[in-house]
Amino acid sequence: MLTLPRAVLAQVLAHAREAYPEECVGFLLAPRDSAVVDEARRCENVQNALHAEDPATYPRTARTAYNLGPRDLFFLDKSQRGARPVVSIYHSHIEAGAYFSAEDRRFAVQDGELVYPVEYLVVSMFDGAPRDANLFRWDRTRGEFDEAAVPLDADADADTDADANDKEQR
Repeated sequence: MLTLPRAVLAQVLAHAREAYPEECVGFLLAPRDSAVVDEARRCENVQNALHAEDPATYPRTARTAYNLGPRDLFFLDKSQRGARPVVSIYHSHIEAGAYFSAEDRRFAVQDGELVYPVEYLVVSMFDGAPRDANLFRWDRTRGEFDEAAVPLDADADADTDADANDKEQR
């Protein structure tokens, strides 16, 4: 799993706080062939616009869903061929746990394969504050996501290595 330095995680948490009471969404980037994230890039959650335009197709608002717009999808796709690909898509859950929902999975996996070769970071927000976060990585052989807790504690080690956290939990 990815190594998420505390400074990058702080940017994600700031984004989640600012977007509250709606879900935030963004990308985490790293140099190609590196598991160390070095950039958080905010994306626009276009869910409210989609809901306003077509509530039958998009019944949920940005309080309970996110949707990437064309500009962000283009960036994501283009990054996969570049020197600094998106390695994770992050988003927040409002007044709900940091789990990988059925809706998250529907966005991430089609026909048993990942749509984008990325991991997923989910941050839970309660009353405007982050409560917990989990990183999800696709296990192709099992057809399921592995989950690793991401400590939000300011006293945690300088870097968050979700792989090490996962091993400690076993």
